[in-house]
Amino acid sequence: MKTLDGIAVIGLTGQSGAGKSAASKIFSACGIPVIDCDAVARRVSALPEFLEKISVAFPGCVGESGLLRRKLGSLVFNDREKLREYGNIIFPYITESIMSEIESLKIGGAKLVILDAPTLFESGMNSVCAEIISVIAPFDLKLRRVLERDNIPVEFAQSRLSSQFSEKYFYDRSDAVIVNDGSLEDLEEKVRAIAADLKERFNA
Repeated sequence: MKTLDGIAVIGLTGQSGAGKSAASKIFSACGIPVIDCDAVARRVSALPEFLEKISVAFPGCVGESGLLRRKLGSLVFNDREKLREYGNIIFPYITESIMSEIESLKIGGAKLVILDAPTLFESGMNSVCAEIISVIAPFDLKLRRVLERDNIPVEFAQSRLSSQFSEKYFYDRSDAVIVNDGSLEDLEEKVRAIAADLKERFNA
C-alpha cells in the first residue's frame, strides 16, 4: 500500500452537490484527520501574490475586499480554458499548503489522513494518494443541494455542474465510489464502513 513517508493520504473527491463535504465530516467524526482543500483555497486566495496574478489574468475579478468569487466563477465555469488557466495559478499555492499540513500531521503521529479535495485530479494531488474515494449523486439531487447551499441562480448552478467530470470519470479513477442518493443516515452508514476498513488496513 502506498504511503507518503509513513502517512497514507486518502483522496476524497466527487461532484459538487454530491455530498462530499458531508462524507468528510463523517470521516472526521470517525477519528480520521481531514484536510479541507476548500478551506486551504480560501486561505491562499487572500495572498497578495496570488491576487496580483489573478488581477492580470482575469481583469476586474479582484476588488478592494479581495477576490470577487462570483464574478470569477461566472467566467471560469463557462469556459474550460479559463478554468484551466485559473487552476494553473491557484493549484501550486494549494499544493504547497496541503503538503505542509500533511507533514505536520505526520510529525504528530498520524498514519492516515483524508484529503477532501473537489479538484483532486485537476490539481494533480491524486498522485500522492494511497487510495481515492469519490462521491456522486443524481443530477437533479446535486442541483437542488447546490441551489440550497450556495443561493445562486439556477443557470449558474447548472453551468457549474455541467462543467464537472462525469460519473464514469470518477468510477474509472477511484478505489471506491459512494453513491449518495439516499438519506444522511444512509450516507453515514456507507462512510463509517469505509472508515473502519481504512483504519484497520493502515493501522490508524
